[in-house]
Amino acid sequence: MTIATNADQDRVIIFDTTLRDGEQSPGATMSHAEKLEIAALLDDMGVDVIEAGFPVASEGDFEAVADIARLSKNSVICGLARANFNDIDRAYEAVKHAAQPRIHTFIGTSPLHRDITALDMDGMVAKIHDTVSHARNLCDNIQWSPMDATRTEHDYLCRVVETAIKAGATTINIPDTVGYTAPRESAALIRMLLERVPGADAITFATHCHNDLGMATANALAAVEAGARQIECTINGLGERAGNTALEEVVMALRVRNDIMPYRTGIDTTRIMQISRLVATVSGFPVQFNKAVVGKNAFAHESGIHQDGMLKNSETFEIMRPADIGLSATNLVMGKHSGRAALRSKLADLGYELGDNQLKDVFVRFKALADRKKEVYDDDLIALMQDSATNAEHDYLQVRKLRVICGTEGPQEADLTLAIEGVDHSIDATGDGPVDATFNAVKMLFPHGARLQLYQVHAVTEGTDAQATVSVRLEQDGRTYTGQSADTDTVVASAKAYVNALNKLILHKHRGNLSELMQTAG
Repeated sequence: MTIATNADQDRVIIFDTTLRDGEQSPGATMSHAEKLEIAALLDDMGVDVIEAGFPVASEGDFEAVADIARLSKNSVICGLARANFNDIDRAYEAVKHAAQPRIHTFIGTSPLHRDITALDMDGMVAKIHDTVSHARNLCDNIQWSPMDATRTEHDYLCRVVETAIKAGATTINIPDTVGYTAPRESAALIRMLLERVPGADAITFATHCHNDLGMATANALAAVEAGARQIECTINGLGERAGNTALEEVVMALRVRNDIMPYRTGIDTTRIMQISRLVATVSGFPVQFNKAVVGKNAFAHESGIHQDGMLKNSETFEIMRPADIGLSATNLVMGKHSGRAALRSKLADLGYELGDNQLKDVFVRFKALADRKKEVYDDDLIALMQDSATNAEHDYLQVRKLRVICGTEGPQEADLTLAIEGVDHSIDATGDGPVDATFNAVKMLFPHGARLQLYQVHAVTEGTDAQATVSVRLEQDGRTYTGQSADTDTVVASAKAYVNALNKLILHKHRGNLSELMQTAG
């Protein structure tokens, strides 16, 4: 993939930071395998630059970035580094095997951030020069960011940007770190830098916006109109606090309103729904129903006037087609009489390509679901696929059997059989409701020190027989682990989601040595 420069004035580089900034969302920790799966799809759909992680943060982050660098086929692979030699060296070690490696280094330049670093203006300029020069000696693709740029004095911002360019930076990213700016300011800032900074015409300006005031997409597009040619974004707008600019929003805005924003990206937009669903599943952050582009209601029409208009001409109330983002235009009902070929075809329409062995497993689950539900809709199948991905037969812990007693008279009880390393263990437990009793039973069979941070239930479809998708987030030693599961029985889904989160904790922390986590089992 050839990265555009300012000479290619209508090409906008898409820089995805889902695996770095997105993963910094509280509770959005992803496993090594999940990061590789997301990176592979980003690479395949035409993302120009993948910021794969912060290599110095942990050994796990380093390994994930290094593996993504080795496996990537098209994208530039970027590693983040603070403004010190150790961070930069570690980032380069992680990305150096990529066909196109990039180092992204940063330092906070606003008065608030300068106070934290205890550097005066001149000292910070010297540090920027030394660290960017060091990075450029390792790699010829260097991105530099003045963190909190939108609250940095303009004269000083021009000075540090000029320093970074002279030291060898090829991309200058202007972060709105706290989501403070507005579209007019965002555009004016880029124009000022292009006009005032020597050498600005020879590098690429990027924009990195946060959504604290709900203006991330607008701010990013305003920066592009002013001359920025790289947008930093995440899938579903995932990110710290209120999130980042959403990839799907800026990409589709540039496509739909190309008449007033004559810019183009290299994104295959038909993969957008697929990557949106994958990131939602992996992160445990469901997409809000009315989310732009990828929300469940983005192409739904309930008003009689709207429905009448849609029947006559879909363009009356839709500015883009569902197929443009890879969404099946129909929601055909599947049932217990549907065969494998029909299931494979329907899943392909939903963005899932299955091998024969995987189809066999999913078909068994589909038949079991169809026996419990009269009608199985697209959303049911998506939940089924997500559940298949998060509840594997080789997991250390597996829910074998669950029976609960609940009602107005307590205590509520749970009779649970849990497989631990393939050996079944059973116990009865009580609690304040069936879910609490079930979680107590899990903890009695598998004692652990993790704290429950989040328990969340979403109905997949309408009706009393709807599947419930349950998300569970556990925290231990400062790290979070998210589990998900779906079932027509909410309590069963809850048990599987809890166990799924525990399996992720076990995999990350102990790799088969559970003595520190588990005192007894059974």
